Amino acid sequence: MTLTVHLSYFLVLLAAGQGHSNSLLKDAGPRPLELTEVFKLFQIKYNRTYSNEAEYARRLDIFAHNLAQAQRLQEEDLGTAEFGETPFSDLTEEEFSQLYGHQRAPERIPKMVKKAGSEKSGGLVPPSCDWRKATNIISSIKNQESCRCCWAMAAADNIEALWRIKYNQLVEVSVQELLDCDRCGNGCQGGFVWDAYVTVLNNSGLASKKDYPFQGRPSPRGCLAKKYKKVAWIQDFTMLKSNEQVIAGYLALHGPITVTINMKLLQGYQKGVIKATHTNCDPQHVDHSVLLVGFGRDKEEGIQSGTVSSQARKPRRSVPYWILKNSWGAEWGEKGYFRLYRGNNSCGITKYPITAHVDHPVKKSPISCPP
Repeated sequence: MTLTVHLSYFLVLLAAGQGHSNSLLKDAGPRPLELTEVFKLFQIKYNRTYSNEAEYARRLDIFAHNLAQAQRLQEEDLGTAEFGETPFSDLTEEEFSQLYGHQRAPERIPKMVKKAGSEKSGGLVPPSCDWRKATNIISSIKNQESCRCCWAMAAADNIEALWRIKYNQLVEVSVQELLDCDRCGNGCQGGFVWDAYVTVLNNSGLASKKDYPFQGRPSPRGCLAKKYKKVAWIQDFTMLKSNEQVIAGYLALHGPITVTINMKLLQGYQKGVIKATHTNCDPQHVDHSVLLVGFGRDKEEGIQSGTVSSQARKPRRSVPYWILKNSWGAEWGEKGYFRLYRGNNSCGITKYPITAHVDHPVKKSPISCPP
């Protein structure tokens, strides 16, 4: 039996920024769009096909569930975030986590990770900071595709930004080298940012993206680090204190850093500031690494809440936020970026704030993967 559901919130979701929303709303007249119509448009937009009718029906059910979940998040959200249809709307939560996250981070970090200790942020924290506005500091948005290598891309983004700040050189380093030469041999099966940094130290730097391009999977030829010239290297890497004020100060003074968060709320995220609670985004369960590039305050009026018939808007308020660079392509979120509420450890953002120190590496014995 074909599943046909009439739900008013589909109009809300389409009105929240989908490119085809205006014409659909105009043509729809007095009736709401049917779920099957919305799903057909989703398939066209994201080039989705399914192997048989049973798989189509299963994906349609998942799609309906995810839109309902997005509507619930929309109503509960305390920030300014908008949730709805995304490229991941036909995936279950488990599939989304398996395809785009990484291994769940351990409760204890490895001993080789240096902690910041008495390192200070450098004085008063400015009211806002956005490294994207500095010329040629932040590299273009990467796309990990179906490879679970957010950890490698976040580390590469960090090194690129710091290298550009310190040396004023537009380097783009090889994520593929990090996958092929990963000390734990995980490649696209997930990892942690410290694995990437240790790989860079062991290889005395990284080759360029141009020489050693991303393939979306580990190379069958294995690690080719010795074949290419190094264009960037690091001396060490540090984990900062789990304090948002300290993180903001360090970010403003020294440059972007990597953080690892719970990515649960990103599956249906479209734009705005996500103000997560510890209930809907457990800060202890972090499974996705991204680059923290700035912070500020959202002074925009809140979005509409409830059904499309509700014209009430949330009152104007100032919402402090973090700006984060993702690795799911520029078509996702806010042109590849997203914002999280700043001040309540949203989605565990303070758990693993780690950054490299770019300089000539100090000679150390190679580190192998622990058993």
